[in-house]
Amino acid sequence: MIHSTAVISSSAKIGENVKIGPFCVVDDNVELGDGCVLESHVVIRGPSKIGKNNRFFQFCSIGEDCQDKKYAGEPTELIIGDNNVFREGSSVHRGTVQDNSITIVGSNNLFMINAHVAHDCILGDNIVLANNVSLAGHVTLGSHVIFGGGAAIHQFGKVGDHAFVGAGAIVLRDVPPYVMVNGQKNVPAGINSEGLKRRGFSSDAVMAIKRAYRAIYRANNTIDEAIEALQDSQAQYPEVAVMVEFLKSAERGIIR
Repeated sequence: MIHSTAVISSSAKIGENVKIGPFCVVDDNVELGDGCVLESHVVIRGPSKIGKNNRFFQFCSIGEDCQDKKYAGEPTELIIGDNNVFREGSSVHRGTVQDNSITIVGSNNLFMINAHVAHDCILGDNIVLANNVSLAGHVTLGSHVIFGGGAAIHQFGKVGDHAFVGAGAIVLRDVPPYVMVNGQKNVPAGINSEGLKRRGFSSDAVMAIKRAYRAIYRANNTIDEAIEALQDSQAQYPEVAVMVEFLKSAERGIIR
């Protein structure tokens, strides 16, 4: 169903069973997959490719030109997976040619009111960004990441799988997988144990992750020393191997 007040470009590709509500705009070079819902006053610019069963609440701005002053109108892209929910006022910008010209959002994510995903971000699956969360340009989030309300992360920052960033945090360094960030002090505050249990991690795996956390944060090790200390554990536990690989790739350093 397409409302009579909606403006749909002739070059847009609209899937089956798509609902486009009042005063929405679907611009040139936009693909909307089957079952998508645009509630009202939603603007989607292109080139953007959007998968199936995504829901956009009122006043979302999706696929707009980025806010990088170097952007000069080059053709860049946004790709969004399936089953995402974008609540009121959420915004996602396309990429820039200074990076890979693309912003990517995975599937099954929840973007709460006024959440912002800037240019060239790469997001995994099953992420929750609470109200007013801001991701700067070139940020990478793994899967099952949660950001509390009002949290923000600096450009080029990385957050590993299953990490939890507390409300109000200003993240200036990378956050390893499973780690919780205290939103008031911006310091690591243990691992996301409850989230790991809910997602089916075994008790042995959770204990191995806790031991890895201690090696990284409580044993006065440098990053290189922590990586060395985790060699045996990563061979036994794939969950720890994920942490080690993250440490090796953390170009900005990690939160301490």
